[in-house]
Amino acid sequence: MAGQERKPTPENATMMQAFEWYVPPDHAHWRRLAAALPSLKSIGVDNIWVPPGCKAGSPEGNGYDIYDLYDLGEFDQKGGLATKWGTKGELMDMIGKAQEVGVGVYWDAVLNHKAAADRKVKCRAVEVDPNGELSRLCHRYLLKSSDLNFSLNHGASHDDTMKVICQGISANRSHVDRMKAVSDPYEIDAWLGFDFPGRGGRYSSQKYDWPHFSGTDYNADDNKTAIYKILGDNKDWSQFVDHEKGNYDYLMFADLDYTNPEVKMDVKNWGEWIGKEARIKGIRFDAVKHFSEDFLKEFVQHLDQTVGDEWVRDVFWKDSLDDMTGYLQRMGHKFSLFDVPLVYNFSRISRTEDADLTKVFEGTLVKYEPVNAVTLVMNHDTQPYQALDTPIEGFFKPLAYALILLRYDGYPCLFYGDLYGIKGDHPFPPSCGGKLADLCLARNLYAYGEQHDYFDYAQCIGWTRLGTWDRPFGLACVMSNAGPNEKKMYVGDVHKNEVWTDVLGWEQSEVTIDEQGNGLFPCPGTSVAVWVNKTAAGRDRFAQL
Repeated sequence: MAGQERKPTPENATMMQAFEWYVPPDHAHWRRLAAALPSLKSIGVDNIWVPPGCKAGSPEGNGYDIYDLYDLGEFDQKGGLATKWGTKGELMDMIGKAQEVGVGVYWDAVLNHKAAADRKVKCRAVEVDPNGELSRLCHRYLLKSSDLNFSLNHGASHDDTMKVICQGISANRSHVDRMKAVSDPYEIDAWLGFDFPGRGGRYSSQKYDWPHFSGTDYNADDNKTAIYKILGDNKDWSQFVDHEKGNYDYLMFADLDYTNPEVKMDVKNWGEWIGKEARIKGIRFDAVKHFSEDFLKEFVQHLDQTVGDEWVRDVFWKDSLDDMTGYLQRMGHKFSLFDVPLVYNFSRISRTEDADLTKVFEGTLVKYEPVNAVTLVMNHDTQPYQALDTPIEGFFKPLAYALILLRYDGYPCLFYGDLYGIKGDHPFPPSCGGKLADLCLARNLYAYGEQHDYFDYAQCIGWTRLGTWDRPFGLACVMSNAGPNEKKMYVGDVHKNEVWTDVLGWEQSEVTIDEQGNGLFPCPGTSVAVWVNKTAAGRDRFAQL
């Protein structure tokens, strides 16, 4: 309609996973993040996904070995007051800083299990793991005494412990049927009693015993490690979980039973409490394919009613596109899922000579469900030396990040280890030749408007973004996984006679846009170039990164 006011173009949204597995256990990470938030916001990061900040089984635990949902580093439990990441006070200061600079915080919620119980309890159980691989691994590396609480406080280091557990879970996936019992029922002495004495009933008075769990993995009576299904009235594995291994309800530690009304109420109350107490923006659900989809729907509905219905939730690590699209349909498309097939495509293409770049989005979630796809290059599970280690060659990292950051579809997630480097026994420097911040800033400033694709040559692809009325500069991106190349692309006749240069500085030439709005854009071999008008607003900011 003539004279109608044009709506402003929303700023591109970008998330960052704000940790990697080997962050030092110095209890200073909340402070590190608080200091980094202004610079992250300046390059366009508007949400961070923080690690599980609840009390773990040991002071160095990453939080996936969760002990107490309601202890955010406030109570002296399991070896100290602080979590690996810091104290509750430091967490709240970090969240306050995030709100001050305009960055939302997503919490990594570990709701599948509990670890590091306070006491043993007797219960009846049956063994169900037929191949015994997890038993042998855990027995060899973890069970150092006959009275060992499966709490990670004895024996192997935390990192080695968690790696062995995850490797054991991933090993021998075929020929496993968790629905099949391999022993007669008998009584075991299991670490299933959780009293949280250090917290003393603050925030929640709920204590846990064997009826609150569906499975465990250690019998203190005979020091045997196996997968035990706990027996009781109306007790069984959840049927609303992934069907890998016949039934994938059990993952690790003491597996919560979401048919138990006390478990459901306590966890739903925690969701409301964490939303209000920590003022978080949303939740990433860990291990969601291992616990009841029905409960997850209840949990989300409860949060919608008590905290707000605008929370963003990202969940689910599955490499099957059919499984992911089916999950989205069952859950009413209320969730965002990691685009695992895209990560695997990046890995395969980066390690295959003369791989076809035009096929990079084949079979990916972002191609078929772009609104619900969280696109990523690496995370804490796929980083080197982790259970799902998915290698991506160094030269390809900037190409992969350009593919998730500078295009229209998907919600991109940066990885802390790619931006700041990976610590631990096998350290890695920041990826992308230190240019990841530049790629993120290019998204924030220039990746707007209509997209034109040039996926017409296997070893060299490109695309352009034409800009919008209020974000007018646009960009042209071209990449090669072989030798140097170039591609003629249209950026719009509004840009005629402009001189464009590569914001990354890897391609030193200049491109003049012709009268029809086309430019011939080169890129170096096995590299990427991101072309923008050299006088565009914000170009000076790249030199400061």
